[in-house]
Amino acid sequence: MTSNLPNDWKSILNNEFNNPYFKKLEAFILTEYKNNTCYPNLSEVFNAFNYCTFDDLKVVIIGQDPYHGKGQANGLCFSVNKNTPFPPSLNNIFKELNNDIEYQTPQHGDLTHWAKQGVLLLNATLTVREGQAGSHQKQGWETFTDTVITTISTQKQDVIFLLWGGFAKKKVKLINKNKHHILTSGHPSPLSANRGYWFNNKHFSKTNTLLKSLNKVPINW
Repeated sequence: MTSNLPNDWKSILNNEFNNPYFKKLEAFILTEYKNNTCYPNLSEVFNAFNYCTFDDLKVVIIGQDPYHGKGQANGLCFSVNKNTPFPPSLNNIFKELNNDIEYQTPQHGDLTHWAKQGVLLLNATLTVREGQAGSHQKQGWETFTDTVITTISTQKQDVIFLLWGGFAKKKVKLINKNKHHILTSGHPSPLSANRGYWFNNKHFSKTNTLLKSLNKVPINW
């Protein structure tokens, strides 16, 4: 399952892959994919890492679960495959982009171009059964992705973490605030956004201002 990971992530996370909990998780996932329809495609489970190498990583966005509707999830949090309608959260992300930096709503919701620029689009749980939100939680994914966040915090410097909503904000305990930059806001879901907790957070322009101050190339959102 981990065979397509780029070498830098593979070497950094090698101890996790050999850990008994991960072996158990891997067996669970393979059984789930064999017996049920699950998302994303098995070959796309680690796309967050495939498109954003450890060396290039500049920004981390943390989601919770992959989308569980047919044809939506592509292994990147908040992102959907091309020719797929925007889910409500992604629609609100694009609205805030327009509000923040006058970014015109794109023709598709595939955020691969963010990942290729050094944005790690990391869900806490990397797989899900069709139509059953949260169905692969508490099987080991959270242990793995928490380790990823801790490893980034320990081994990198000046990474910008965008923590949207209560779930993502809980990950702050894994991040060294003296080494990194943390921006928080409400979740882009309609429930949070309509209460005024998402819009006007200006996280996209703030991220690029920070990157420029660090002499790093800003993200072309």
